[in-house]
Amino acid sequence: MNTVFFSLGSNLGNTYEHLNKAVLELFNKVGCVVKISPVYASPALGFEGPDFHNCAIKVLTNLHPEELLDKTLAIEESLGRERKGEGYASRIIDIDILLYNDNIIKNNLLTVPHRAILERRFVLQPLADIAGETLIPKASISVKEALECCEDTSILTKQPKWLKNPKDTIDLLKYNYIAIEGNIGAGKTSLATLISQEFNAKLILERFKDNPFLPKFYEEPDRYAFPLEMSFLADRYQQLLDDIGQFDLFKDFMIADYDRYKSLIFAQVTLQEEEFVLYKRLHEMMYRDMPKPDLYVYLFQSTDRLIANIKKRGRDYEKGIKAEYLDKINKGYLKFIKNQHHLNVKIIDISDLDFVKNREDYLNVISQF
Repeated sequence: MNTVFFSLGSNLGNTYEHLNKAVLELFNKVGCVVKISPVYASPALGFEGPDFHNCAIKVLTNLHPEELLDKTLAIEESLGRERKGEGYASRIIDIDILLYNDNIIKNNLLTVPHRAILERRFVLQPLADIAGETLIPKASISVKEALECCEDTSILTKQPKWLKNPKDTIDLLKYNYIAIEGNIGAGKTSLATLISQEFNAKLILERFKDNPFLPKFYEEPDRYAFPLEMSFLADRYQQLLDDIGQFDLFKDFMIADYDRYKSLIFAQVTLQEEEFVLYKRLHEMMYRDMPKPDLYVYLFQSTDRLIANIKKRGRDYEKGIKAEYLDKINKGYLKFIKNQHHLNVKIIDISDLDFVKNREDYLNVISQF
């Protein structure tokens, strides 16, 4: 995720409404709004016009600079911004990219840090409120130091009314422990990682890469099914025991890309009947006192999309996975979910969604939690 700071300004019409809409659109189409500064009233610079209302916001985004600029310009246009020449003029909304990580960018379309960042008090003051210690690349001074040195003598008036953060409408803090489940290639890890970054959650990821039996299983499933499932059983148990048992004071909740019952679902598909009976008995003994998730999310993905996703990530040992095997796993999950009356389960069909590339799809998914 990239850290971006924006400056927002408006001096026409209902300025607070325009600023709130801009924040909402940036949240919906660019990334998570982490911080919003107070709003300041400041005089128009370089032309005669009504006072501006300005603020700064901090956003986490996976967009590259060029994509970010395109999204920002599109948002301005959708909110009614009209560009008339290159001079200064009153405007419904102005969204400027101030900082992008610690990058220095200069091309025909974009200059970062913003070329006038050191000269404008109405930019530096709100930015200092949310990122005072952040260094301004190239200038090699902090935002707070830049504000102290700024030669702009404009008088700013801090406003009592704050802007709304759209993130506050998504209440994931009602859960202590969320488990994201789904078939192979459904996007469990991607979704859990995005949520952990955006909502300050402790991330628990399955350690499948360290399992020596997994590549062998895909080559000779009959021979390696039992040692594979037993190794997963032991490792998942130990990992969940360690991670769930260790409370993190600096995180708001926990999110995992697998659940304890995953072992049973896969084992029922891969093991012989006698092996599964033994396996199930061991599973019940080991997990008897293990905490259950407050929310169990199952990502349903069409088999065609699963196969495409598996091919895209390019793991050699997954090349031989058949559609029939994925269908069996999916049926196993749905059968399990149907009988879990004690779990808070959400089944979300993501067959036509891409929550990694499309933020609106991502927000659609988490709004169903």
